[in-house]
Amino acid sequence: MPDILGVDHLAIAVEDLDEATAVWRDRLGLREGAREIVEDQGVEVQMMYAGQTRIELVCPIRPDSPIVGFLEKRGPGLHHLALAVADCGESIVQVAAADGVMIDTVPRVGAHDTRISFVHPKSAGGVLTELVEGGEGPWQTDDSTSQD
Repeated sequence: MPDILGVDHLAIAVEDLDEATAVWRDRLGLREGAREIVEDQGVEVQMMYAGQTRIELVCPIRPDSPIVGFLEKRGPGLHHLALAVADCGESIVQVAAADGVMIDTVPRVGAHDTRISFVHPKSAGGVLTELVEGGEGPWQTDDSTSQD
């Protein structure tokens, strides 16, 4: 089984990143963090903080982004759960060995210089699940991570 360190973040698919950021910041009181474009996935992400919990707002930046299909089918809302792992590559092997179906068979680069892979929803109780190595959670042992 993968060495799960904690919940890295919850991701919410949005159609307008500025509008969603304003809602989560101004209406719900979350603290605004870093914004980043992840070219590989065709998205722009805005990290928001509820205390130590991270909420990632995810918005497509091009028509071939997987988020476009999600928004067309389901509309804005919860997209995936991200779990922090010690080693993304090893976690892929362990999930597959337990008969889990991986979307990514090798880690790829995610937002904020992390290594990520996705577990297919049919192998995680219907929930798209991201495995994240190198996130910002309390499991980090050095002081070089920040929450900006």
